[in-house]
Amino acid sequence: MARVRRRIGLREVRALPPGGEIYDSAVPGFGARRQKGAAVSYFVLYRTREGRSRRYTIGKHGAPWTPEQAREQALAILAAARVEGGDPAAEKREKRQAATVADLCDLYLADAEAGRLLTRRGVAKKASTLATDRSRIERHIKPLLGAMKVPAVTRADVERFMHDVAEGGTARRVKLAKKRALSNVRGGKGAASRTVGLLGAIFAYAERKRMIPGNPVRGVIRFADGKRERRLSDAEYAALGRGLALAEEARMWPAAVAAARFLALTGWRSGEALTLRWGMVDLARRTARLPDTKTGESLRPLSAAACDVLRAQGPGAADALVFPPSRGDGTMSGFPSLFARIAKAGGLPADVTPHVLRHSFASLANDLGYSEATIGMLIGHKGAGGTTRGYIHHGDALTVAADRIAATILRKLAGEGAAAVVEGPGAQRTAG
Repeated sequence: MARVRRRIGLREVRALPPGGEIYDSAVPGFGARRQKGAAVSYFVLYRTREGRSRRYTIGKHGAPWTPEQAREQALAILAAARVEGGDPAAEKREKRQAATVADLCDLYLADAEAGRLLTRRGVAKKASTLATDRSRIERHIKPLLGAMKVPAVTRADVERFMHDVAEGGTARRVKLAKKRALSNVRGGKGAASRTVGLLGAIFAYAERKRMIPGNPVRGVIRFADGKRERRLSDAEYAALGRGLALAEEARMWPAAVAAARFLALTGWRSGEALTLRWGMVDLARRTARLPDTKTGESLRPLSAAACDVLRAQGPGAADALVFPPSRGDGTMSGFPSLFARIAKAGGLPADVTPHVLRHSFASLANDLGYSEATIGMLIGHKGAGGTTRGYIHHGDALTVAADRIAATILRKLAGEGAAAVVEGPGAQRTAG
């Protein structure tokens, strides 16, 4: 049956009968077809370089497709097939069948949890990091981008996503597995910036898997993180001391109170203290060897005051936690809320967290004249070189520093913040 050929216009489209088909006289292969209903679709026929016949459906008549726009699209498709040697129909089919962003996130998490994705230090992601990644994926990425096909995501989509999260587009209250537990997802610029950072890692993973030719997150300018490095004032140290004393009087779980006091005296990360086991501690040498911190293995000096806190907790079996939970075998998951109760009891504002104790320790050490390298080795900062020190012993400059800083903090906790402290328990006298 001969094909009907004439220049396709609105009149020809409207005149098509059900099942009718017309081909354009100006652009070979370009045509329009009416199915059984009222809809008319534009298409173009072409051959690949291998000689295979292909039919590419451009779209239905109506916004945005007019005969002229469909004709221009047909010319572009023919150019891609004939000049560039592409196969637009196959590419369209691949995009339609491509994984969604939700699928990609699931693949990323599965490989990360199996230890197949390594950090810049060449180690697998920690469980706590994976939990944070999973939370950001479920609460921000999947709700806004999850249904999109991975190859279809553009930089504009990522920028729109970032602003949506920053403006509270994913804010909601989420019920947790624990009874009566809720998570209040707020969004904000900080959450948006950090989630876009994770999204960049996820799309870099897709790029390595050859799911996409380039990373759409690359080049996106994120919000400044906006973290404010909070430190305790002398009055707030005194308030923390009162809170610790009141918590002890109220018979709060002793390990939680001890952990809070230990963090104040050492500047450790709360996760490091809560996963500390007796086999990692050498009280005689006043050291702790942490095999797996955020920055790798770390050897830490312990002040005499910190050792006193540990002795009051133990001793225990080598594999037992120094600061165990009140029940169960895991770590003390309720410590953040217990610390918040301690802070509240002392009259401290809600923004005083365990991390504030870490920054306060480092800031106080700087006030006392210690170098960044010394402070870094005391608290396990990245790049501090703590993992390369083979030993620490009594009289070492690090233990002297740890004693002097801890002694100053003890004075502040007791409300003697203005007192000049130049020595601590077991420390040598040091010039101020």
